[in-house]
Amino acid sequence: MGDLTIGDKILHASAYFVLFSIWKLSFFLKAENNVSYKSIIIKIAVACIVFGMLIEVLQGTLTSYRQPDWVDVIANSTGVLIASILFLTFKRPLKKVKN
Repeated sequence: MGDLTIGDKILHASAYFVLFSIWKLSFFLKAENNVSYKSIIIKIAVACIVFGMLIEVLQGTLTSYRQPDWVDVIANSTGVLIASILFLTFKRPLKKVKN
């Protein structure tokens, strides 16, 4: 298993929080009002989590100097989950700003 320092895991969670947020905001700003807000969040969250898992697998199989770390996957997923919850919580204020 890889490095278990809290700083590294916070960095992973923060990076995936930002990845999710930027992706969601781009969909949000382009989406028509009839597009399901919640389904977009679920699709983006799944895509981000799968991407994080894929990166971990690839760094373990394609490099000789890195190993996959499933704790990183948990940290990445935590960042995505926090961003998802925030976007769901602030749905109404965001829609008011958009309109």
